[in-house]
Amino acid sequence: MKNLQYEQMNGLSLAYIGDAIYELEVRQHLLSLGLTKVNDLQKRSKQYVSAKAHATLFEWMMTDNILTEGEFIYFKRGRNAKSHTKAKNTDVVTYRISTGIEALFGFLYLSGQTKRLSELMSWIFLQVESGRASK
Repeated sequence: MKNLQYEQMNGLSLAYIGDAIYELEVRQHLLSLGLTKVNDLQKRSKQYVSAKAHATLFEWMMTDNILTEGEFIYFKRGRNAKSHTKAKNTDVVTYRISTGIEALFGFLYLSGQTKRLSELMSWIFLQVESGRASK
């Protein structure tokens, strides 16, 4: 991979790559659980990938104080980005939080922090599978 200058990227560019990385991590996790039916995979992935899921997980991230100061800065870069697309099936605040989560994962990926990315994903899997992240 080319050396991408993540420090110079706007929040939406970080969210663009972060969305793909996050989705790939979730898909790999669900397959590792032995799920094979596409409908089951789609239904389960919504517990992790939807804007509402991101917002709930972010609340728990704040409660548990698991983000570093630097990670929170990149989250805010995504959350505060001016998007010209409209939120589907959710309110603007929830959509913006979701964009922030995606930007955070874009930052972790592009900065080569794969261990930290894995740690956060493991924490997310635990929250969802324990029922803590469902509202």
